[in-house]
Amino acid sequence: MITDPDPPVNRPDTSTVSANAIHYLALGDSYTIGQSVPESDRFPVQLSARLEQDSFEVAELNIIARTGWTTDELLAGILKADPPDSTYNLVSLLIGVNNQYRGRSLENYQEEFTVLLLRALELAGGRADRVLVLSIPDYGVTPFVSSEEQAQRVGEEIDAFNDAAAQICLAYEVRFLNITQISRQAANDTSLIASDGLHPSGEMYAKWVDLMLPIVKAMF
Repeated sequence: MITDPDPPVNRPDTSTVSANAIHYLALGDSYTIGQSVPESDRFPVQLSARLEQDSFEVAELNIIARTGWTTDELLAGILKADPPDSTYNLVSLLIGVNNQYRGRSLENYQEEFTVLLLRALELAGGRADRVLVLSIPDYGVTPFVSSEEQAQRVGEEIDAFNDAAAQICLAYEVRFLNITQISRQAANDTSLIASDGLHPSGEMYAKWVDLMLPIVKAMF
């Protein structure tokens, strides 16, 4: 799962915008930075474009993500970027696949995911209703995984990580969106997999955005 990272996208607001404009921060790993797809296909970019099509003003999109990042590496990335608290009124978080891939424990994931979620809440001005957590996709259905036994193990471990994240989100009243089932459609639809045989294609990201869009629109 670890490849050369793409740079994060940073689109600061340089124009006069309304008080209701959306300032969006996307936190994550390869699934957020959109490894192996054009920038326009990344799910935060697609989400922003869809919102603007529906007459919402997206004044800022900032992505803090790298291919291969684990929870602790994302924490370090946020610390390095040093975004001030209460800067954003929309924050998405998708992290954990590299914890699973590297064989890190579920307990470690729970601890570090909790810290990340609390940081996301700070960045969203303490508003749990402006934070959206996405579940970890199941890469076990991709050609990257060569055996049924390995695919089953990957799926079971990712389910355990997602169950843990969902419970933590529930405790902090943060919305948890399950996109894992969409990722599993790639087992029978290769158009949902990018050319690297591992990451989602723009078509799969569009399916995620279909789920995200009504939730985000309701926030504003």
